[in-house]
Amino acid sequence: MLSSSFAVYPAAAAAARRQQRPLRPRQPFCSQISTATLRRRLPMERLSITNALASPGIESVPAAPLNLSFPILVNSCTGKMGKAVAEAAVSAGLLLVPVSFSAIEVPDGKVEICNKEIRIHDPSESEHILLSIAKDYPDLIVVDYTVPDAVNANAEVYCKLGLPFVMGTTGGNRQLLHKTVEDANVYAVISPQMGKQVVAFLAAMEIMSKQFPGAFSGYKLEVMESHQATKLDISGTAKAVISCFQNLGVSFDLNQVKQVRDPQEQLTLVGVPEEHLSGHAFHMYHLTSPDETVSFEFQHNVCGRSIYAEGTVDAAMFLHKKIQSGADKKLYDMIDVLREGSMR
Repeated sequence: MLSSSFAVYPAAAAAARRQQRPLRPRQPFCSQISTATLRRRLPMERLSITNALASPGIESVPAAPLNLSFPILVNSCTGKMGKAVAEAAVSAGLLLVPVSFSAIEVPDGKVEICNKEIRIHDPSESEHILLSIAKDYPDLIVVDYTVPDAVNANAEVYCKLGLPFVMGTTGGNRQLLHKTVEDANVYAVISPQMGKQVVAFLAAMEIMSKQFPGAFSGYKLEVMESHQATKLDISGTAKAVISCFQNLGVSFDLNQVKQVRDPQEQLTLVGVPEEHLSGHAFHMYHLTSPDETVSFEFQHNVCGRSIYAEGTVDAAMFLHKKIQSGADKKLYDMIDVLREGSMR
């Protein structure tokens, strides 16, 4: 479930409202958006939220047939996000490869997803096992939802073996990640945000920042983001939005981001529903004018993981079509996926 809000009001009133309920959605600005509502092609200017794309256009490919299917390996299925992606892949009719990797010990070295037994191997074994898997499963696509510290090492393995992949894990050295993919000339979708509707919001922010640079010069920015306690790094989405605000003239350092990971604070300060403490993504960006007479507030809240899981599967389907068509371009992000209408 995703909710979003936008509000503008005098700064004094804004401060009072934030004291009362800082991140709770404001009616009527807040609306519930189904993760399946964004179905048609978005007529937006193509912009990259990761600065990974240099060419002005992407190739057009026929729409995927309804019976589109290919093997997909989710690394790692032991995490909640990886499990959600695996379930979404099976629901979409894809062939879930019964192998995954994790440093976490699981009973009997396996997990069950959608009545399918997935054998879990140690990450140190990934290279030689993936080499064997690639031979047994032609057209394999790997989806990565591991940990930030493993991003670059995992990408190096995928690229060394020539395996196309979708990188859903945030963190790591993103500049090195893109260089690794470009040097290997491997197909990949890399994005700090896989939720399709949130990506559309980011695209709108990028368009605004490019068309109106300096529009918020002198404004003070406050950022608060809340995620489940297991998320170790600053939200990749927050980083992307902050970058847009910086282009709009706002001075802000990432170390100023208030990260909320304490469940009690999430309940009382942020307003996260108790049932979603273990899986949510709440973001608030508050801007105040230099004379403190005007403030703007942008907010987007996600409960659960389905929005990311569905977006990730759509990204994998998009990548499969690009490979099948022999597209010259190899490196993509979720803006490309949205722009081409590659959503179910």
